[in-house]
Amino acid sequence: MDWGALQAILGGVNRHSTSIGKIWLTVLFIFRVMILVVAAENVWGDEQNDFTCNTLQPGCKNVCYDEYFPISHIRLWALQLIFVSTPALLVAMHVAYRKHEKKREYRHGEKVDIEDLKRQKFHIEGSLWWTYTSSIFFRIIFETVFMYIFYYMYRGYKMPWLVKCTEFPCPNAVDCFISRPTEKTVFTIFMLVVSGICMFLNVLELSYLMLKLCTKKPKKVNSLPNH
Repeated sequence: MDWGALQAILGGVNRHSTSIGKIWLTVLFIFRVMILVVAAENVWGDEQNDFTCNTLQPGCKNVCYDEYFPISHIRLWALQLIFVSTPALLVAMHVAYRKHEKKREYRHGEKVDIEDLKRQKFHIEGSLWWTYTSSIFFRIIFETVFMYIFYYMYRGYKMPWLVKCTEFPCPNAVDCFISRPTEKTVFTIFMLVVSGICMFLNVLELSYLMLKLCTKKPKKVNSLPNH
């Protein structure tokens, strides 16, 4: 997957984010995308070939591997990152729409500097506030769902060194061994911890935006003229 394209898109959104949002994006790319691309893929390698069973029964190894690892850790993490990053595209589209409206004003005679428009930072207020907070809410939902899927599929977060398989066509209870289980457990826990940190940052940013909205309301009421 071309993670550079995703980084370019989210980098544009980062310009309009809060300080907490900027921290979230930094953690996402340095401690999740970079670790996934640089280290985790090398640790897992060719998982199925490294998965060995104490039987030569044709098909038994493949069935046992599919039973305990229905989806590769790497592919599941990649899918998680895609889903978590996708809500930010809502903000990117909203900002692009706002810029398009500014360009329309330029065409209708109002003077607008196109270069300044490209560098302009939009404040998170009005309709953009709703789009931005909705994107954070969906990020939290996706993080929670994937952490549950991970726990459900792999029966926990620790990588066992031995699994027992009784699926057909295995002749009996077969012992299967996973390569480098300790190293894979360390990477699994690390990725889950970072995912938890990202979720905490999302909750913190959502709380900040809600608090900011609540503190602005009294000011708007006080600014109304008295009749």
